Amino acid sequence: MNKFLRLPLVALSALILGGCGFGKGPQGDLVGAEDRPEFNPQEVPFGMVPCPGGTFHMGQTDQDISASMVNMNKQVTIAGFYMDETEITNNEYRQFMNAIRQDSIDVLGEEYVMTELYPDTTVWVRDFTYHMGDPLMEYYYTHPAFDDYPVVGVDWFAAKYFCNWRTKNKNAANAEAGLAPTPNFRLPSEAEWEYAARGGRDLATYPWGGPYLRNSKGCMLANFKPGRGDYASDGYAYTSPVGAFFPNDFGLYDMSGNVAEWCDDAFMEASVPVVWDMNPTNPDDNEPRKVVRGGSWKDIAYFLETGTRNFEYQDSARSYIGFRTSMIQIGMGTNGRLN
Repeated sequence: MNKFLRLPLVALSALILGGCGFGKGPQGDLVGAEDRPEFNPQEVPFGMVPCPGGTFHMGQTDQDISASMVNMNKQVTIAGFYMDETEITNNEYRQFMNAIRQDSIDVLGEEYVMTELYPDTTVWVRDFTYHMGDPLMEYYYTHPAFDDYPVVGVDWFAAKYFCNWRTKNKNAANAEAGLAPTPNFRLPSEAEWEYAARGGRDLATYPWGGPYLRNSKGCMLANFKPGRGDYASDGYAYTSPVGAFFPNDFGLYDMSGNVAEWCDDAFMEASVPVVWDMNPTNPDDNEPRKVVRGGSWKDIAYFLETGTRNFEYQDSARSYIGFRTSMIQIGMGTNGRLN
């Protein structure tokens, strides 16, 4: 005789319903899974500012003087995110290096840490021919006088590793405090970077909005190369301390000038017509060229424009390229409010 036929009808019904995935919720109502952690509005991460999502015209805002045809205008939508208020500084990067040397040197190996993650200070000599860069090579990263200056000599891989470490470091502290984990810190996408640089000013040539490089008092609005052989008219011959110039309308400093910044995207000439119009990005591990945005202390004004695209090879560290990190907003609408 079949063993199921010997069971009472009620027990048989419970067995069938349980086998079909009918769990018993409180009073039989559909209330969702139990024991879920309580969700609170996401706090603005320390050192970051919120960039409320929205729609903007991504692409060139002035004449394409090189006739490159690599950044035609395209309307796209960006979800809300957070971005570092300033570029990552020497001292902030030193915190990362100290942690790696203390906790991970046995796993990663000293050679990898010192050649791949430690800032390459020789860039101050190698990047320019017939240039006395030795003092900067010796002091720029190590001396406390430069603690609040943007870190340079860091390639794309090292910047990505920094983001991973920062995520783990923050979430370890959250776990000890009984808090929910934070979303990942990461390099911004090219679209996020351009949207943040404009600060809510659609089709703005520069982060401060206007087409001019000086304010009404004649003061330079960024750290760059104003003219041939002229690096010091903005007050700094090389890099400047982060936050030395006015922020844009999102509260972000140095989105143009000081140091150019790594983005997460691989560089592709035809990316504008190819990528989607909602949170566009171009991840491609087979493309060694990575997007660099914003221009630097040694660049002319064209490279400071919010719509100018540029790239560098992912394993190349430069004296004029740094980075800042971003983080997605979760559970938020484009207006920064809870959905």
